[in-house]
Amino acid sequence: MESKNLPDEHNWNEFWQANNSSQFTKKSRSKTRIIHRLEPLIKPQMTVLDAGCGSGFFSNYFIRRGCRVYALDYSKDALIIAEKLTGLKAEAYLNLNLLDAGLGAEYKNKFDIIFSDGLLEHFNKEQQLQIIENFKEMKKSSGMIATFVPNKYSWWQVIRPLFMPGIKEKPLTMKALIELHAGLDLIDKGGLNVLPLSFSPDKILGSRIGMLIYTFTR
Repeated sequence: MESKNLPDEHNWNEFWQANNSSQFTKKSRSKTRIIHRLEPLIKPQMTVLDAGCGSGFFSNYFIRRGCRVYALDYSKDALIIAEKLTGLKAEAYLNLNLLDAGLGAEYKNKFDIIFSDGLLEHFNKEQQLQIIENFKEMKKSSGMIATFVPNKYSWWQVIRPLFMPGIKEKPLTMKALIELHAGLDLIDKGGLNVLPLSFSPDKILGSRIGMLIYTFTR
């Protein structure tokens, strides 16, 4: 694979070394709202891919719900944190590149749910499409892809660089997110965390100005 297609492992390792016990590893209102959206989908014994698992927060959530979890990240330092947070209870900790065109065939029809939070925005359009193509192959025929990304029109984009220095990203619009999943059935879409408060008008304004937008596709 050409080097231009590889994620910046150095920056991500540096990021996780600096944030191994930060808000990125702990429960937050944003994470709580993601879990609220996921709850109706999750059943014990499901096989789940946490793609770009980072700290392993959501891998740990899926494990606690009785799922068989595969935690995947390109950063070795992130996987070390994920192993600790999950108590080594995942089925596997995969240090793999999601841009590898052979990845879909290697894990073909394996997963009930492929989950990502804060993944696609770190890649260009061509790379995003390759990742989604891999996901399409990796999910079971009845499986679902649950994708959460930062919203281009959110207030969070003003201050996000302060929390993630050195990490490049390009937030998405709802239209762009849906287009990336073309060929799949759109089950649900929306936005989360309009306000970082206990009460947040997500149902009314989430898909427009929420910190995160999401799609569930099958």
